[in-house]
Amino acid sequence: MLWIGDSFATITFVPARDQSAMWRNLRIWTERRSPAQVITGYYLLAVTVSILLFSIPAVLKPGVQVSFFDTVFMAVSVVSDTGLTVFNIAETYSVFGYFVIMIVLQFAGIGIMAMSTFFWLLLGRRIGLRERQLIMVDNNQFALSGLVHLVRDILRIVLLTELLGALLFGFRFLHYYPTWTEAFLHGLFASVSATTNAGMDITGQSLAPYAGDYFVQIVTIALIIFGAIGFPVLIEVKAYIARKTLLDNQRPFRFSLFTKLTTFTYGILLLIGTLLIWLLEHRHAFQSMSWHKSFFYALFQATTTRSAGLTTMDINDFTLPTLLLMCVYMFIGGSPNSVGGGIRTTTFALNMLFLFHYARGNREVKVFRRELHQDDILKSLAITILAVFLCSLSIIAISISDHEPSLMAIVLDVCSSFGTVGLSTGITPDLSMFAKCILMVLMFVGRIGLTSSLNLIGNDRDDRKFHYPVERVMTG
Repeated sequence: MLWIGDSFATITFVPARDQSAMWRNLRIWTERRSPAQVITGYYLLAVTVSILLFSIPAVLKPGVQVSFFDTVFMAVSVVSDTGLTVFNIAETYSVFGYFVIMIVLQFAGIGIMAMSTFFWLLLGRRIGLRERQLIMVDNNQFALSGLVHLVRDILRIVLLTELLGALLFGFRFLHYYPTWTEAFLHGLFASVSATTNAGMDITGQSLAPYAGDYFVQIVTIALIIFGAIGFPVLIEVKAYIARKTLLDNQRPFRFSLFTKLTTFTYGILLLIGTLLIWLLEHRHAFQSMSWHKSFFYALFQATTTRSAGLTTMDINDFTLPTLLLMCVYMFIGGSPNSVGGGIRTTTFALNMLFLFHYARGNREVKVFRRELHQDDILKSLAITILAVFLCSLSIIAISISDHEPSLMAIVLDVCSSFGTVGLSTGITPDLSMFAKCILMVLMFVGRIGLTSSLNLIGNDRDDRKFHYPVERVMTG
């Protein structure tokens, strides 16, 4: 028996022989499945473990009760780094519960396979070919080489970023909270939540208490970008800085096409989003604000809408065009191999480049003196079509089951779930169980990625060496 909080929990020890048989059966099961199916199974297992963790009585504050269905919704939201909740976290969970949330956010944000690899390395276990295939799929890579080194770099970057963010927040929050323990607890949670783009808070008001604090907003924006721009980008920037620091200029450093395209797309979307939100709201929500305050509100909202979900003001104060813009940004989401969801920035960029070159009559798509692979273009189009179909079907289904919320509120919740953002107009707690199940599916799909979702059907390719006669079909 184990004493946890105000109750006992029973721990059952499994004999070593049964454990070895269990692991052997699990290994056989994974070897018979495609990597995408195994990754999905691991994330489902993570949801199951999270449900058990959130069911521990000590996780909740004394006297607070949460239904099993709401616990499942919370587990899916945390594992997917979404932050969409049906209750106030600050009023529901204890300090122990806060740490449980942060631990699950770490596993979800860094990636199940990355964290598993970390523990395998600690135990001195050899990383075999099958494990490397799973890491490759989970991190959206193309090659098996260098994956373990990639995982180590991801862990170092994320943990150091969160530690630095926690220290900056902690010292700053000494101005807001009476004790240093409370200040650094809020600082640690805010740092983990921003870096993993979870958008959760323990203030009960998101970042509204720090709406006039530009220091807190700048640090939060930096952490959100670190989490959403993609781990390979951060690793390449680290390698570039290390090369310049060592004054090794003999070999020219070349950033990959992924880094160039991701950084450019992310920066352009951030700039356009900031300007559009400011222009749309400068006579409405920002009417009574100074120019610098309204600019920071617009900048913060353009950043957090991509994948984070933290807010400095009530989004219900925004006009309809701004809410529609936010839905588009949430649908795009973060970058591949990041903590963000959605169709991803590179998918959006490839679609725009394809349209541009197709309109000019070009069959090849070129950017940054490189020619894009046709498979990547086709995959980006397939992902976008599937995402539009999935979100549209979800909006229609929720509109049929729930009549009270406005269509705009439903669209926002659907895009927020698919983009693993967590923004909402406040309708989520009042939605039906059917609607919440749809949102959970969207959150889960947004986290594992549509590429893995497509590969769940199977990776068998039709390699037959014959073709049917080609015939043109009228389109457009």
